[in-house]
Amino acid sequence: MRRWVAASLLWLGVLASPLTWAGAQQYEPLAASVRAALHAAIADRAAPEPTFPSVMEKVDWLTEMSRRLAPRIPDQVGRMELLKAVYYEAKRAGLDPQMVLGLIQVESGFRKYAVSSAGARGYMQIMPFWVKLIGTPESNLFHMRTNLRFGCTILRHYLDIEKGDLYRALGRYNGSLGKPEYPNMVRGAWEKQWHWTPR
Repeated sequence: MRRWVAASLLWLGVLASPLTWAGAQQYEPLAASVRAALHAAIADRAAPEPTFPSVMEKVDWLTEMSRRLAPRIPDQVGRMELLKAVYYEAKRAGLDPQMVLGLIQVESGFRKYAVSSAGARGYMQIMPFWVKLIGTPESNLFHMRTNLRFGCTILRHYLDIEKGDLYRALGRYNGSLGKPEYPNMVRGAWEKQWHWTPR
């Protein structure tokens, strides 16, 4: 019973708290082949309009996610631009776009220029060492698409390392591998705030 109460309080904290759990991905040496593959994955190609299974699903998803995101990003044009980019970059990396929205909520509270105490930047709180590892000198982590491209690529990399174990991949992403708080907060935000099922 105590565990259930503690878990319930944790979920409530995810929903009610404006605080974020900005992460600090840990620097890990990468093999040259891995660096090359990740560099290719974040190559700065303009994101096209995201492709949905149907026009109806696109309209439904963007309308619903926009409604949920409106209290955090009042500007409708900016909100739609972010949602389309999240959908595109998440799908491109083989991730669930709603999970990525949950991660952004926890990491930065949807603040484009958020900077953590560890120096992580932007929506998905990317550590600057990633620019040196897989980016180029022009990579701006406050640029929306660049930040989302890096974040989704890095999380995909961690998922591959952890053989699809999202709990452990999220721990790596936040620099808190083995600790439950961060993965639980992302899952809570994803399930409580961003879960969506096509009709």
